[in-house]
Amino acid sequence: MNSEVLYRKNTNIKTQQIAGAGPLAGSGSGEAARGAVSGGKSSEARHVSAHTVPRLTRDTQTMGTLRDLQFALQLKIEELRQRDALIDELELELDAKDDLIRRLQGELDRYRATLGPLGPAAAAPGPSRVPDEPPRTKRQAISAEPTGLDPSQLPDVALTSYSKSKVSQELIRKALLENDFMKHLEVGQISTIIDCMHPTTISQGCCVIKEGDDGSLVYVLEEGKVEVSKNSQKLCTMGPGRAFGELAVLYNCTRTATVTALTDIKLWAINRQSFQTIMMRAGVMRHTQNMELLRSVPSFRSLPEDVLSKVADAAEEARYADGNYIIRQGATGDTFFIISEGQVKVTQEKSGSEDPVLLSTLSKGNWFGEQALQGEDVRTASVIAVGDVTCLVVDRETFKQLIGVLEDAGKKVNESDETKSRLEAEAGFFSCLSLDDLKVVGTLGIGGFSRVELVHLKSDPSRSFAMKVLKKHHIVNTSQQGHILSERKIMMELHSPFIVRMYRTFRNAKYLYMLLEACLGGELWTLLRDRGSFDDSTTRFYTACVVEALAFLHCRGIIYRDLKPENIILDQRGYAKLADFGFAKKVGLGKKTWTFCGTPEYVAPEVILNKGHDISADLWSLGVFMFELLNGSPPFSESDPMKTYNVILRGIDMVEFPKKISKSAANLIKRLCRDTPAERLGNQKHGVKDIQKHKWFEGFNWEGIRRGTLTPPIIPNVSGPLDTSNFDCFPGDDDEPPPDEESGWDPEF
Repeated sequence: MNSEVLYRKNTNIKTQQIAGAGPLAGSGSGEAARGAVSGGKSSEARHVSAHTVPRLTRDTQTMGTLRDLQFALQLKIEELRQRDALIDELELELDAKDDLIRRLQGELDRYRATLGPLGPAAAAPGPSRVPDEPPRTKRQAISAEPTGLDPSQLPDVALTSYSKSKVSQELIRKALLENDFMKHLEVGQISTIIDCMHPTTISQGCCVIKEGDDGSLVYVLEEGKVEVSKNSQKLCTMGPGRAFGELAVLYNCTRTATVTALTDIKLWAINRQSFQTIMMRAGVMRHTQNMELLRSVPSFRSLPEDVLSKVADAAEEARYADGNYIIRQGATGDTFFIISEGQVKVTQEKSGSEDPVLLSTLSKGNWFGEQALQGEDVRTASVIAVGDVTCLVVDRETFKQLIGVLEDAGKKVNESDETKSRLEAEAGFFSCLSLDDLKVVGTLGIGGFSRVELVHLKSDPSRSFAMKVLKKHHIVNTSQQGHILSERKIMMELHSPFIVRMYRTFRNAKYLYMLLEACLGGELWTLLRDRGSFDDSTTRFYTACVVEALAFLHCRGIIYRDLKPENIILDQRGYAKLADFGFAKKVGLGKKTWTFCGTPEYVAPEVILNKGHDISADLWSLGVFMFELLNGSPPFSESDPMKTYNVILRGIDMVEFPKKISKSAANLIKRLCRDTPAERLGNQKHGVKDIQKHKWFEGFNWEGIRRGTLTPPIIPNVSGPLDTSNFDCFPGDDDEPPPDEESGWDPEF
C-alpha cells in the first residue's frame, strides 16, 4: 500500500502545481510572476485567465481521481489473481492428500482382507475406523426378475383402472412430479400410473412398509400422517401428497426403512408388474410407431434394421398448434419431418402474387423437408399446422452420425481354419475331463452365490484353471436360471484375447461348475483399491482392453451389462480381460431388452426408466468405468441405490470433474455418457472406431494391444500356474451344503 500513498502524494503535488497552488499561491510575488508570464495582457485577458484556471483545476483533479481509481482497481485485480493462484495451489494440495488417503485406505483394506476379521480381543487396542469411512467392499450387481411380457403383445395387455376424484388425481400427479425418480417419467406414463393406482387404508400404529421385508408397491399418501424410521431411529414424518417406496417398482428388493401410520391413513398404490408394464409399453409402442413411420419413407426403407432402430431412438417428437409455421419459405433448414398426428398445409409465395398458393395438404405418414438431410436446404415452400400436429423430427447432424457404412457390424466374425482346428482339438480334450480329474488349490474370489477356486489337473499340476462353483438352489430361488444358461451359452462361443475363456461345464444335484481360463494377475478392483486411482496412461491401457472386448461382443449382438473394475481380471502378462457374464445377453443387432440388471453406479438412464436398452448401455458404463479408474470413485454414487439412480437421471453434465481428469478424458467420458443412447460415441455410424480415434487415445498403439506386443503399465508378479498371491485371502467354505435341486432346468451343463 506504500506505493499507492506515494502515487497519491505525487499526483496531488502535480495537481497543486498545475492549479497554481504551490508555494507561490496567494502571495503577491506569485501574482506578479503570473503577470510577467502574461506579457502585460489587458485586464480582459486576465479576466478570461481567471475563469480558465478553476476549470483547469477541476479537470486535473478529475484526472487525478480517475488515476487513483484505476490504480486501486489494478491493485484489487492483482490481489484477486494472487488469491486465485493460492486457491489453485490449495486445490492441488487437497487432490494430492485425497490420493494419499485413498492409497492408505487401500493399504488398510488390503491388510484387513489378508488378516481377516478381528476378534473382540484383537480389535480392542489401537484407534478405531472413522465411522464415515466404511471399508471398501465389492459392489453387488442387481437383477430384476425376467419379464414375462412379450413386447409384441404389450399393446394388448389389459391394465386395471380405478376411479378417483379430480382432487385425488391432482394430488397423485403432484406427488409423482415432486418425487426425484417419478418426475423423469413421460406425461403419458404418469397419467396411466394415476389411472392404475388402487386405494388402500391402514390403521393407526400399523406398518405400511417394514424394514427388511420384500416390497413390490410404491405408495402416494392422500390422508393422514406417517413416520419413517431406520434401525429403530426416527428419520422424519410425512403428510399427504408424498410418494414413497419407489425402489420396489424397479426390481425385487428388501425395504431399507420402516414406514408406520401415526394416524388412520388413506393411500394409493401400484405394484411392480403394473408399473413395469406401463413403462415398457410406452417405450415399445413409441419405438414401433417410429420404426413404421421411418419405413414409410422410401430413402429409409433400404437401411439395415439396426440403423433404422437407432434413427427411431434418436428422432424427437415435436408438437405444433393450429397456424404454427413448421417450415417457412426462404429459411434455411437442417430438419426432416414425418407427420405422426394431424394435418399440415403446404403453401408457396410466387413472384408477382400477393397471396400464397396452396400446393397440397399432408397428413399422418406423409413427410417433408427431406432435402435438408443431404445438405444446407433453403426451404422452397411453407408448411403450416392445421389444428394440432405432432411430427417425428430428425436433424441432419444426427442423420449423418447414424447413417453410414457400418464397419463394425460388417466386421468378419468368422475364425480362421487354423483357429477352428485348435478350438476343435481343445474341445476334444476338455470333453474327456471330469470333476475327479481336478484338484482345488485355493480360492480366487467369492460372489453373491458362487465361489471361484483355482484348480489344476491331477495328472499335470502345471495346467491350472479357474473353477466357478454356483449353488443351484440359490439360482432357482432368485429366478436367475435364464441368466446362468445365457452365461454358459455366450461364454462357450467367445474366443477373444480380452475375454476370459470358458472350456466346459459340469453339474450335480447341488452345484453347477464352470471351468474357466486361469488369469493369475489379480483383479483390477484390487489394484484400484490399493492404488486409489490410476493415471491417464494406465487408465488408457485398461480402457483399451475393455473397448476391444466390447467391440468383439457388440458386433455379435451381445450386450455385457455389468462392466465395473470388479469384473476385470488381469492375466500373468498384465492384460485385462472381461469376466463374469452372468448378465450378458444376445439380443441381436438393433434389438432391445428390458430386464433391469447391473450394478447401481453403472446402469444407464434407459435401464432405470425401463425404456428398453441395447449395446449402447455398455457404452454408458464404459464412461463411468473410465471416470472411476481416473478418480478412484464413480461419478454417480450415493448412500442407497434409489438416490444413486436419481443422480444418474440428472446426467453427467451435473457431475463436477476433478482437476486430475484431463480435458480430453472428460470429453470422452461425457460423450460416452450421453442421455440419448443414439448420441453416445461408439453407437454411431463408425461404431467403436469413433472411440479409438478420440483425442484421448491419440497415438495409442491399438495394433500392439491386439497382438499382445504392447507392454502393460502394471506387470503382475506371477511365480507359476498355482500362484494365488495376487488375490486377497478368503475364508474356507464353512457353509452347510445346499439342498438338492433337480428340477431339470440345467441339462446343458
